[in-house]
Amino acid sequence: MNGKLIIFSAPSGAGKSTIINYLLTQNLNLAFSISATSRPPRGTEQHGIEYFFLSPDEFRERIGNDEFLEYEEVYTDRYYGTLKAQVESQLAAGQNVVFDVDVVGGCNIKKFYGNRALSIFIQPPSIEELRKRLIGRATDAPEVIESRVAKAEYELTFAPKFDKVIINDDLEKAKADTLQVIKDFLAE
Repeated sequence: MNGKLIIFSAPSGAGKSTIINYLLTQNLNLAFSISATSRPPRGTEQHGIEYFFLSPDEFRERIGNDEFLEYEEVYTDRYYGTLKAQVESQLAAGQNVVFDVDVVGGCNIKKFYGNRALSIFIQPPSIEELRKRLIGRATDAPEVIESRVAKAEYELTFAPKFDKVIINDDLEKAKADTLQVIKDFLAE
């Protein structure tokens, strides 16, 4: 039996990674989609495990061949994207494929797969709370935090395009709500 697709998008600091990591422990047969990138491997990263590592030319060639569900050139010659063939291979193996993507990528994947995909937007309770969380992480300079907040304001405009919006104002409740939404979707 083919798997299904679960797409997550959220502004930085909304709690998406925490919620996804929780879901991966819940016996839902979830597997991350393995993305492609044109950056070189870091540390112990291996081709086909963490990423598919392609040269910028290979990446552009695959774009030209319409092999990506979604992709983005983050910096000059630094691409990230999701290969259609990889997702199809994971689905055929019966895995429920999880995507952790930006809002535009999330909308593109949902459009491509329609009802086979569930798109979930994890939303902070407010921009002010998001700013507090980003400051509390103590990992970014103030100008980086303000840049992330400005990007979050833009990303929040995409929330209505997603199947489900989970407001993360209480992490345990957000985890439980997301788990129930996914269980319902997988049971369809």
